[in-house]
Amino acid sequence: MSGAYSQLLEATISHLEDLKQKGVHYIDVSPESVNALIEPVLRKSDSADGEIRIPPQSVIHSSREDGPSIYDSQRLSSADKVSAMDQLRDEILSSNKSPELLASGANLVFGVGSVDADLMFVGEAPGEDEDREGEPFVGKAGQLLMKIIQATGLDRKKVYIANVLKYRPDTPSKSFGNRKPRKDEIETWFPFLMRQIEIIQPKVIVGLGATALEGLLGHMPTGITRLRGNWQSYRSVPVMPTFHPSYLLRNQSWAVKRQVWEDMMQVMERLNIPISEKQRGFFLRK
Repeated sequence: MSGAYSQLLEATISHLEDLKQKGVHYIDVSPESVNALIEPVLRKSDSADGEIRIPPQSVIHSSREDGPSIYDSQRLSSADKVSAMDQLRDEILSSNKSPELLASGANLVFGVGSVDADLMFVGEAPGEDEDREGEPFVGKAGQLLMKIIQATGLDRKKVYIANVLKYRPDTPSKSFGNRKPRKDEIETWFPFLMRQIEIIQPKVIVGLGATALEGLLGHMPTGITRLRGNWQSYRSVPVMPTFHPSYLLRNQSWAVKRQVWEDMMQVMERLNIPISEKQRGFFLRK
């Protein structure tokens, strides 16, 4: 695959993902534009099974990786972890907020789960449901995430769930819906997520969607479509990128569900969680 074509494909995927996160579901595309994205090596006639594949993205350099390993931090007892989390929560509550955030009246959505968790899930930001309940992933996307977690044999109490942003982004021009966090918001709130990770010291982090990965890796040189399923790293902690549950709610494709489940099976293998034959067959068409 030529470098120019790879850059074109990558830019197209990233642009479409940004549009989808902004609520755009349909775009007009001319036949000429579609033809420009077709390269002979990817045509169905050149593939043994007739599928068009998007090449995966290998490990990318994280600007966050320059810090010391998470595991070099002092290992705290469970009681000390709880105490450290309480102190961090109080620190966030007393921190300076932007005028926009203060005007929105948003509630703190700190995190939930076990401070001794081996597995941590990181999302982008609280939504309307999470803001109301003060807990991450409690809406429809959260319900789907719980089903995914339960399918691995774990439950909400055995993992830790948090977002990069600790407050719902303000939406002054909207009467409903959520807004994708800006780069400056990610950088403002990431240090608090970093502290949570340092306290918990999970064995694996699952990054849910492009914005969460941007927070964890410091930048996103490619789209989540290419990055998912390929192990990355945040200060020595293995990071598995996968689609955000809200994407699965919008895209009911059986193939996409299978991709997310394959990502989770990689996580299970890394954590030495047994995988049954039944589990290996989830979302495979009979």
